[in-house]
Amino acid sequence: MFLNIVSQISRWAIPFLLLTIPLIGFFRGVKVYETFVEGAEEGFETAIRIIPFLVGMLVAIGVFRASGAMNIFVRVIDPIMSLIGAPGEVLPLAVMRPLSGGGALGIATELIGAHGPDSFIGKLASTMQGSTDTTFYVLTVYFGSVGIRKYRYAVTLGLIADASGLLASIFIINLLFGGG
Repeated sequence: MFLNIVSQISRWAIPFLLLTIPLIGFFRGVKVYETFVEGAEEGFETAIRIIPFLVGMLVAIGVFRASGAMNIFVRVIDPIMSLIGAPGEVLPLAVMRPLSGGGALGIATELIGAHGPDSFIGKLASTMQGSTDTTFYVLTVYFGSVGIRKYRYAVTLGLIADASGLLASIFIINLLFGGG
């Protein structure tokens, strides 16, 4: 019964919002279409502004992976991860997640494909995907697009948040499903 209710809410949430928000705007006297077009134009301008930052970040990630630096880093960190209850297979995901959402999703997809979604590694990879953020992507693209150049503390705090999300993921998955 409960799952049926949640399923129905999930099915109708977006259509409800797509209908309700313009109706509220209309009744409040907002020119809904014109406002939407202005927002879309600003979004397009922002997209154009962030392209150089995005290209620079993607090239740096490509160089990091192609040079073998990620493999070396993973080999160095593997013994530490084993001590805290994380299998070595998830290390590339832990390294890639702060750098690139797309790259991390690709690694998570590979892990889930190889080990299965209900495996310990699959559950850990899924939880890591949802518990951490793409710190360097946020810093290079979003901060760069609005002209913020001094983001030393944001890097530190973002990486602390990523490490906390990683450790929490490992702890919770080990607690709920036992070690891999």
